[in-house]
Amino acid sequence: MKLYHSPTSPYVRKILVLMAETGLTGIEMVTASGSPVAPDAGVVEQNPLGKIPALQRDNGPTLYDSRVICQFLNAEAGTALYPAAPLLWDTLTVEATADGMLDAALLMVYEQRIRPEDKRFDPWVEGQWSKISRALDALESRWIDHLNGTLDMGQIATACALGYLDFRHADRHWRMNHPLLAAWEAGFAARPSMQATRPPG
Repeated sequence: MKLYHSPTSPYVRKILVLMAETGLTGIEMVTASGSPVAPDAGVVEQNPLGKIPALQRDNGPTLYDSRVICQFLNAEAGTALYPAAPLLWDTLTVEATADGMLDAALLMVYEQRIRPEDKRFDPWVEGQWSKISRALDALESRWIDHLNGTLDMGQIATACALGYLDFRHADRHWRMNHPLLAAWEAGFAARPSMQATRPPG
């Protein structure tokens, strides 16, 4: 199999952490780049949306969307990062919350990098951060017990999302009003799988 990836993509990092935690090997890494306005041609051949990660399988169409790939690789590894129901619904919701934070954080980056300066709309940027802020509040108040439980993809996704906030939006100081989440992140970030997948730069 081949994984189309970028070393700075937090969605890819989720997959790399999963692979490290499960001991899954044998996947060829194919570096890709691009943006919504200039997608990577090689990625578009695999994913019509032009987005990474994309996992080219040996015996079927390419899989895309990090949540799809993570569930597939969890099954391939025979592990329980997606537990059985009813706990599964909590895991999926925490993962979706973390991925929603990433979606908003990435849109903020694109606004600064891609949109011409005279066309940028600050209230839209702040609207994206408001989504992140509400998600942080929910993780702090509603999901902290889950995060402190048995390792699952909700935890991995949350750690990768918080790492991306540090990587691209450190000036927002997300830890300031979220002491429980900050303490949890400090412990999770020390895991070898997280240390080995830190984005460059």
